[in-house]
Amino acid sequence: MSVNGEAVRVGPGTGRADEPGWEVDPDDDWALAVVATVGRQLKLRREAVGMRVPEFAVAAGYGEDLVYKIESGKRIPRPEYLDTADEILRAGGLVAAMKEDVRKVRYPKKVRDLAQMEARAVELQLYDPVNLHGLLQTPEYARALFRMRRPRYAEEEIERGVAARVARKAVFDREAAPELSFVQDEWTLRRRLGGMDVVRAQLEHLLTVAQLPNVEIQVMPMDREEHAGADGGIEVLKFEDGTACGRSPAVAGGRPVTDPRQLRILELRYGIIRAQALTPLESTAFIERLLGET
Repeated sequence: MSVNGEAVRVGPGTGRADEPGWEVDPDDDWALAVVATVGRQLKLRREAVGMRVPEFAVAAGYGEDLVYKIESGKRIPRPEYLDTADEILRAGGLVAAMKEDVRKVRYPKKVRDLAQMEARAVELQLYDPVNLHGLLQTPEYARALFRMRRPRYAEEEIERGVAARVARKAVFDREAAPELSFVQDEWTLRRRLGGMDVVRAQLEHLLTVAQLPNVEIQVMPMDREEHAGADGGIEVLKFEDGTACGRSPAVAGGRPVTDPRQLRILELRYGIIRAQALTPLESTAFIERLLGET
C-alpha cells in the first residue's frame, strides 16, 4: 500500500479489536477534551493523505470499529497505535508525540490529582491498616485486590485501576527522590490475597523497595497492646515550600486537610505509630522470615 506515492508497511491484517481498559471516563471533562483532540488530529491526517478508514485499518492491523472509536474520541488510543499511525501517515513524530497526553488521561482524575501531589512532595508519611499501600503493591497484587471488589469490577475497570496504581510509582524514579516512610500492620503482610505466588512476589518486592536509601518500611506487630493507628490510615505529604497536606478517616471525614492544627494531629499520630512499630531493620528481618515461611 502507498501513501503519497510512498510504500508503507501493511499490518498483519489480524484486525486487532477493541480491548478493555481504554475507555474515556464520561465525567472527566479534561480527558474527554484531550481524547477528542487526538482523535480529530488522527482523522485529519488520515484524510490528508487520502486514506479511508478501511485502508488505514488494514495497514495498521486494527479493526475498523476501533479506528472509528478512536477518531471520534470514544476510545483512548494505545501508545503503539499512535506509533503505528505516525509511521503510516508519515507524520514525522507529531502523532507519536501525543502519547504523553494520552498516557495521562487513561487514569481517573482523582488518581491524576494524587499523582501530581506525590510528584511535588519532598516527604511522604504513609500508614495503611487495611492493605499494603498502593505505592508498594506489585501489579499482580493490585490486580488481585481489584478483582476482590464487590460489586465486581468489569475487566476494563480492573486494568484501568492497575495501570493507574503502577503509574503512581513514578515517585520512586524522580531525580530528586522524596523521603518515603511506610508503616504496615503485620496482618496486611500475612494475608494470602491473590495466592501464594502473588504474595511471595509481593514480599520480595517489599524487600527490594526497603533497600532504597530514601525509603523506610516499618511493620506494626499484631501483639502490640497499644496502637495509635486504631482510627484508620494516615497520609501526610510535605512540600518544598513548607506546606503540607494530610488525610485520615479520623480527621475531617477523610477529606484532604491543610489546616496546621489538623496536620499536627495527623503527624502526632503517625509519629507514635512509627515509635510503636518495629524499626526498619527489624521490619526487614521480619519480612524476610515471613517470606521464608511462604
